[in-house]
This record gives sequence, C-alpha cells and structure tokens, in this order.
Amino acid sequence: MYFRGDIKLIQMVKETKLTKLQIGQRICAMRKQKGLAQEDLALLVKMSRPSLTQVELGKRGLDIFELQRLSIALEFSLDEIMSMEFTSMSELEKKEAKQVTQKSERNSKPKLQINKFKNVLIYILEHCAGKPNVGETVLNKLMYFSDFNYYEIYEEHLTGAEYRKLPYGPVPQKLETIIHQMIEENQIQRLKTNYHNLAQNRFIPLVKADLKSLKASEKEVIDKVIAQMSDWSANSISAYSHNDMPWKASKEGDSINYELAFYREAPYSVRNYAEDTVYEV
Repeated sequence: MYFRGDIKLIQMVKETKLTKLQIGQRICAMRKQKGLAQEDLALLVKMSRPSLTQVELGKRGLDIFELQRLSIALEFSLDEIMSMEFTSMSELEKKEAKQVTQKSERNSKPKLQINKFKNVLIYILEHCAGKPNVGETVLNKLMYFSDFNYYEIYEEHLTGAEYRKLPYGPVPQKLETIIHQMIEENQIQRLKTNYHNLAQNRFIPLVKADLKSLKASEKEVIDKVIAQMSDWSANSISAYSHNDMPWKASKEGDSINYELAFYREAPYSVRNYAEDTVYEV
C-alpha cells in the first residue's frame, strides 16, 4: 500500500530521464563525500554490499523504498538526486564520472589468449604440481586470482579468460577444452588420485613454460598468488574466493565482470589506491 507521497515519488522516478549509471554515480559520489565505506552504507540501508556495488556500477536499479533509505542515510532529497540539474557536488560527481568513463574505456571484456593461458597454467603447475593439495579446484582458483589481481593492478588482462560463478567458486570457461588440447599436445598429464579420501584431478607439466611470453609484471603477480595460496586446501581457497567482491557481486552461473575487482577491500585488494601509483608494465 502506497501513501500519497510515495505515489508522487514513484511518478517522479518514472518520469526521470536519468540512467541507472547516472544514479549510481551520484550515490557513489555522495557516499564518498560522507566518508562511508560501501559496507557501512549497505548496513544503513539494509542492502547487501554486492547489491550496492551493482547499483553504483549502474547494473541494478533501485525501488522507491531503497531510494528513500539512501536519501536518509546520505542526507539528500529525492528531488535533488533525480534532478537533471543536480549540481550540489558537481566537482566530486565529475571526478567520479571521469573514473567511470576511464573504466569503460578499458577493455573490460576479456578476450581469451589461449597460448598465454596455457603458459600461465604450466607456469603455476611447475611450482605447485608436486603439492598434494593442488588438484583441479585449487588450480582454478590460482588462475582466477592471478587474472583478477593482475587486472586490478594494471587494468589490462593477463590471460583474457572469462570466469563463471559456480557453487565451488570461480571457474575459467572453456577450461576442459583447453586441458584436452594440452593433453593431446603432450604439454600436461592428467592424474586421478585420492586426497583425504576424496577423488581428485591433478595435472603434471610435461614441458616448461615459455617465460618469454610472460612479462615481468605478470610473473610477479602470479608468483605472489602462488606464495599466498598454493598451500591452501580446496575448501579453504574456495571459501576465500566466495568472499571476493567479483564473485559475491555476480549472479550464479553468470560470467564474472573484471571491473568488480576495483570494488575489492582488504584483504582482497592488491592495489594501493591511496597513493594512486602508476605501474610500469
């Protein structure tokens, strides 16, 4: 049941020409002006942080009740936020819009580089294949964090693999096809083993990675992922991946958007945003 004021607001929202992205930019800018983290604002408005992330990215709309709660938390009027002449924080909004524009100009849509993917996989196996915990599940997550950490730092793709959100964590698409090719080309060997009484697919490298195909920056990111996570069990690394913002903010079965890496917080974020460092590739 709506009250008269609610009906007026609903009509105003319907008549606005603002896009979801413009509304999201304004919400994000005002949140930052208030000095609120996404998690803090999400709690105030009774929304999950992944949902708020999608709103700020312009990937999700808001209903009238969510708008009302946001207006109270951020202390703005709905007339103001929905106005095409919204100028109360023009400089902050321009800065935020510029950042979004820069992100949209990046090639966020990954394009798989099969040879690079194979070389990264072989490189990881060279360092980890001897570890009994590194089966297919752990290998998938090591690939995922290598790809998304690299994108967060350098704003370009490492392997260009697309990852899908599945119950056990992110998994590279076309993985089985690539694995089959590598087995046929005698680059890796698949072993079926048992680990803690559970069936496990393991892979052994039969060739060495072509290090000339990996830039120093790429190798550095992969090495850090290996050092941090290669001793984790399949359950531990899967659970860890479930709290990474790109996975949390994606829908079950959908491809995971690389841009969500820029919404990470500790301990997942790997880029020093405070210093706005320029990285040499």
